[in-house]
Formats: sequence, structure tokens, C-alpha cells
Amino acid sequence: MKISIENLGPIKQAEYTLGDLTIICGGNNTGKTYATYALFGFLYDWNQFLSIHIPDETIEQLLNDGSIDFDVQEYIERVPEILDYGCERYSESLHYFFASPERYLKESVFKLSLDISEITPKEKYKASLGSARNDLFSISKSRDSSIVNMSLLAEKGKVRYPNDVLSQMIGNILKEIIFSRVFPKPFISSAERTGAAVFKDELNFLQNESSKSGTISSENEIDSFVDLLKLKANYALPVKVNLEFIKRLKEFSKYDSFITKQHPDILDDFAVIAGGDYEVTENDEIFFIPEGSRIKLTMKESSSAVRSLLDIGAYLRHVAAPGALLMIDEPELNLHPENQRRMARLFAKLVNIGMKVFITTHSDYIIKELNTLIMLKQDKPHIRDIIEQEGYGADELLSYDRIRVYIAEKDDEAGQQSLYYTLFPADIDPELGIEVRTFDKVIGEMNQIQEEIVWGEEE
Repeated sequence: MKISIENLGPIKQAEYTLGDLTIICGGNNTGKTYATYALFGFLYDWNQFLSIHIPDETIEQLLNDGSIDFDVQEYIERVPEILDYGCERYSESLHYFFASPERYLKESVFKLSLDISEITPKEKYKASLGSARNDLFSISKSRDSSIVNMSLLAEKGKVRYPNDVLSQMIGNILKEIIFSRVFPKPFISSAERTGAAVFKDELNFLQNESSKSGTISSENEIDSFVDLLKLKANYALPVKVNLEFIKRLKEFSKYDSFITKQHPDILDDFAVIAGGDYEVTENDEIFFIPEGSRIKLTMKESSSAVRSLLDIGAYLRHVAAPGALLMIDEPELNLHPENQRRMARLFAKLVNIGMKVFITTHSDYIIKELNTLIMLKQDKPHIRDIIEQEGYGADELLSYDRIRVYIAEKDDEAGQQSLYYTLFPADIDPELGIEVRTFDKVIGEMNQIQEEIVWGEEE
């Protein structure tokens, strides 16, 4: 999956590929968050922008003959044009997703391209369509078949749906079959997550007041993209979604994720990073219980690190699913270097159980620990000794080819005085790890200064 962006914030033009673990590094105000938010917005609402049109004559054939077959492979061949048109529509809507005046993003372009070989449609599908009382159509796809059959269950001539509505319904089903296994379901933890944890009650109050005034017509409608826009908050969509997740923790806490059921050791690792566990009460209160203590602290009483980890911990415990994409803007936020290293090892474990992870970071500790996990993925006697001695597990080691790292830097081709940035792919070596010059340069300068302080007098 390759993503291309143009004229988006400080980024003039950039391309990046989604890996099992994707990392964007770089200085402040270099476009890391723009690239991240643009991808999240598309993956969050791709179904609204991609469309498959079913012509009127096909609808008429279904209604007259009572049954029709659709060959999924034919639509897969059309995926490039489907994506191009969908990305065009998304690009035109970017100012909504970024809560920005339209003129600022008028020239912005987002493109996502797929190799057809990447598309693995659903193997089986079975559903029915109709009203609350009667099923009007049945839809089915058998395993190892590319044919989707749609059959009329109602008496001919009794279906009152307009052709354009039926076209949309059938198109949505074909989109689900073709794309639902291609686009990972994203969850984002924005850099604003610390404030969201603290001001949860205030956010609920504001939403209730908005509901009373007619801004939001019902509690359930908050799930849709359109109603998120109705909130009129001056925040990008990822921040709004992040805030909404915090506000609905009580609802999500009723469920157990596949990590809770199958990989509880990962939750134990996360508890070490957080320094304890979270609790959501029936009264929708959130507490933090420090390890080895019976004291319950509110979010306002808890440390900034505890608050910044709240939504990540809740997602892992209650929502995470195989193949899903966890996106974190600056995972090192408020964390001690030791816990930044632990966070890197946590990411590796998530990747190794089938999830995808996408982060932006300023943390040399996270990158260096990931380097260690890459370098330890070698079958050599002395490396096996290091793994055992330092307490690394096989489930933490990373294959270098599963990682994509990009550095947000000025584009020299645009001129030395250019204010525009792009994303340069970093070299990743199985024996040396990730080369991130943006960190190495700063560390090298600091080391040189300290060497001059210590040894300069002897010269």
C-alpha cells in the first residue's frame, strides 16, 4: 500500500509505504503529523469515498430475472480507477478532516495505490437486505469462488427501492468484499490524549449541552463522520475521534479484545510501562491504581504519563483486533527513557501477533531499542547468549523487512531556502538496524562538545 501526498502542510510532495511497523521521524513542524492524519482519515472513512456504480440495466435484470451474478474479479481489475476517484473525493474533503479553512488545503492531494496482488477479497459472504419486517434480497459468495450471487426474495414487482438506492446497496456489498481485508481498521492516539483524559467530564458536559441545543440529535449519531463535523470543534478528525473514544470508555470496557483473551502477557507488559492498572466504574469514572497499592487516583490526580497511556491501554484491552492498525503520535510522550524502550518492545510484540503499528517519534531511545530487536533477529551463538542474558523473548524480535522508516526533512531539490519538506526512506539493515541521521547528527554534536569539555584542556 503506497501513499502519496502533495501540498499538505509543510510537505510539498512525499511518498511512503505502509509496513507492519511504520515510523516517521523528524524535527518539529516537518509534516509528520500531517502525513499521519491524512492516512488515518482515509482509512477511517474509506467506505464513504470509494464507490462502485451498478448500472440501471443490471438493476433491471435483477428485478426482472430474480437473480444476478457479479464477478468480484472484474471489479478488482477496476480497483486503480476506483481508488483514483475515491482519493480525489477525499482530497477535496481534507479541510474537513483537518478542521482547516478550505483555502489552506485547496491544492492538497492524497493518493493511495494498491498492487492488485495485494487484494484478497473475503472468502465467504452471506447476508440479506430488506426492511425491518421482510428480507427482499439474499447475497452470497462461496469459498474459492469469485462470484457473488444476489437473488430476489420478494415477489417480483413488489420491490419499491429506487434504482440508485439499490445500486448503492450492491456497491457497498462489493466494496466490503473487496476492500475490508485490504484496509486495516485504524485507531489513533493523538498527541492531545493527555488533555482528553483529564477533561473527559467537561467534554461530556459540552456534548450534552450541544445535544440540548440541537447540534447533535441523538447519542448514537456521534459515530458518523457527518455528526463529528457537526461538533464544530477546531480539532482535526483524529483528535475528535480520540476524544470520543475517551468519553465512551465505559461502553468499550464491557468487551475483551483478542489481546486480553489470547495474549494477556502483553497487557502485563503495558501495566509495567504505566506503573499500574486502570479501572472504569459503572458511574463512568476512571481511576488509576498504582502497582502494589490500593489507592485509586483520578486522572487529574495521576501523572501525565498515566494520562497519556490511558487510551492506548484501553484500546489494547478492549478493542484491538488482528490486522488492525494502531497509530500513535509521539508514543514517548511523558515517558522515562526506560519506558520508551519498553514501549518499543511492546510494539514489536503487537506486530508479531498480527497487528500493524504506525508511529511518529522524536525518541532516539525507541529507535535504538527497535534496532536492538532487529539486530537480535540473527541465528548466531553470541546473539543467542545476549538474548538470554538480557531477557529478550523470541516474540520481541523483529525482521527488518517488516519495518518502514521515513525521515521528514527539507527537500534539497526544492532549493536551500525552501520551507517545504518531504519524507526520505531510512536505510534498514538486518545487522545494523535503522539509520536515522536526524538523531545521529544531534547526538554526535553533543558528544563532540562533551569531549571538548573533558579533553580540551590537555591539547
